[in-house]
Amino acid sequence: MRLSFIISRCFVVKWLLMIIYYTDGSCSPNPGAGGFAVIKDGNPLIVGHEEMSTNIRMEGRAMIAALKDSNGEECQIYSDSEFWVNVITKWGSAWESNGWKKKGGDIKNVDLVKEACRLYSNSKAQLVWVRGHVGNISNELADVWANKAREEKLDGEVGF
Repeated sequence: MRLSFIISRCFVVKWLLMIIYYTDGSCSPNPGAGGFAVIKDGNPLIVGHEEMSTNIRMEGRAMIAALKDSNGEECQIYSDSEFWVNVITKWGSAWESNGWKKKGGDIKNVDLVKEACRLYSNSKAQLVWVRGHVGNISNELADVWANKAREEKLDGEVGF
C-alpha cells in the first residue's frame, strides 16, 4: 500500500511540473492575413504572423513553435486543430515513407508537415486535441493572441 502511494505521489508531482502549451492559429479572411500564438503554462509566449496564409498553416506554425520551445523536455501540447494533431501523430510517418506523398497526391504545406514531424519525433511531447471555443481558458487565450498577432502583425516572444 505504501509503495503505491509513493508511486501515485511521484506521478502527481511529475504531472504538476510538466510544461503545458496551448497553440492556435488565425486567418481572416481564409486565405488571407494570418497569425498564431503559443501559450506556455497559462502565459502568452510566442506569436507570429504572415501577410498571406491559411488557418491550417497558422495552426501548424503554432505547433512547430511549441515543439521548438519544448527543446526535448516532457510536455503536453494542446491544440484545437485536430488536423495537425493527426498529421503529426498518425499520418506523417506514412507520408514520409511514401516520399512525402499521400494517396490523393501532393501534401499541402509539406514544408510545415516535414518540420513538425521531425520536431515531434525528437521530442517528449504529447499532443492533445481540445475542442475550440467551449470555454477552455488557455485555448481561448491562445485564440485571442493568435488574432492579436494577425491584426497587429506581431512576431517573436511576448514579454510576460
